[in-house]
Amino acid sequence: MATKRYAKEPLENLVTKLAAGMGVPTEDAARFAEVLVDADLRGVSTHGVSRLNIYLKRIEAGLIDPRAELMIDRLSGSILALNAGNGLGQVQARKALDMLLPLTRQNGVAAATIRNSQHFGALSWYCNYVARQRMVLLAMTNCEPAMSPEGGYEAFFGTNPIAASFPTGKGFPVKIDLATSTVARGNIIAAQKKGAAIPAGWALDREGNPTTDASAALLGTVLTMAGHKGYALAMMVELFSGVLSGAAIGADVGSMYKNMNRQQDVGHFFCLFDIEAFLDYKEYLCRVDATIDRIKASKKRPGVEEILVPGERSARQAHINSAAGIPVSDETVAEMEQWCLRLKVAFACPEVVC
Repeated sequence: MATKRYAKEPLENLVTKLAAGMGVPTEDAARFAEVLVDADLRGVSTHGVSRLNIYLKRIEAGLIDPRAELMIDRLSGSILALNAGNGLGQVQARKALDMLLPLTRQNGVAAATIRNSQHFGALSWYCNYVARQRMVLLAMTNCEPAMSPEGGYEAFFGTNPIAASFPTGKGFPVKIDLATSTVARGNIIAAQKKGAAIPAGWALDREGNPTTDASAALLGTVLTMAGHKGYALAMMVELFSGVLSGAAIGADVGSMYKNMNRQQDVGHFFCLFDIEAFLDYKEYLCRVDATIDRIKASKKRPGVEEILVPGERSARQAHINSAAGIPVSDETVAEMEQWCLRLKVAFACPEVVC
C-alpha cells in the first residue's frame, strides 16, 4: 500500500483540528491526536491515524460523546471506579491516569477501572506516558468480540491486550504490549485492506475452519496465543476490564466497525506502581539497565546479529520516523482529505520528501 510521510507536529495538528471540528474540546482533541500519531510514529499503524475515520464517523452518528466528562463512580483509598461517559477512550484514559498519578505518589500504588468507554488505541502509549514519570503501569482492556475460547469457534473475547512499560537509563522504556490472541486483529484488518492472505494459524472462519483469507477471518474468530494459555490470559483481562469495571462483557461489547447503532461500553483496568516505593530510583535504574545488558550479551542463535529487548524496536522506529516523516497510507490520507473538505479544515500538513 502506497504511503506518504508527514512530520509529527503538523500531523498531530491536523488530527486535532479534525477532532475539534466534530465537537471535541481543543485540549481533548490534542490528547486524542497525540495517542493516534504516536502509534504511527512507533510503527503501530493499525492503532494510529488509520482509525481516525471510524472515530469521527461514530461521533457523527452520536455513538461517541465528544464532550463527555469523566465521572467517579467510587473512590476508596487509592482505588477509583470511573465512568467514561461514552467519551473518546484516549481522552478519558489519559484523564484517568492524571487522576491516578498523585494517588500513586501518595500511597505507592493506585488502580482504576473504567467503564462505558471506547477502543482507546495502543496500550503502550499509556504505559510509556507513566514510565516517563518514573512509574510502572500495568494496563488491560477488553474489546469487541473477535476471539473464541479454546475449543470453541464463536467470538466471545476481544483480543484483550495486556501491557506494561518499565523506565530505563537506555533512552527507551522496556515496553511489553501484547494481545492475548495469536495476532492483533488490526493486522488482519490491514491484510484485508491490502487484499493479502494471512498466515495459517492466525484465525478460523465462521464455521470454525482454519483460514488464510483475511475477510473470512474477520467474519470468524482470531485464535488465542499459545492455546489454553492465551485463553486463560484473555479471561483474566475480561474479569479485570469487563466484570470488575461494570462495563460490557465478552460478546456484549459493541463493535467499533459493525455496530453503528449502539455504543461499545469497553472496560479498562489500570494499576500504577511508584518505583520509589519499592527501592531508590537510581538503584532501580542500575538494576534494570544491568538486566538489559545481560540479556543483550546472551549467546545468539545462528544468524542473529543482535538480541533486542521489548520496546527497543519501536523506539528505533520512532527515531527513524522522526527524521524521515511518519508514514501514512494513501487510503488514510484520502479519508482525512474528505473530512477536511466537510469540516472546512485546511490540509495544512506538507508531505516530507526523503
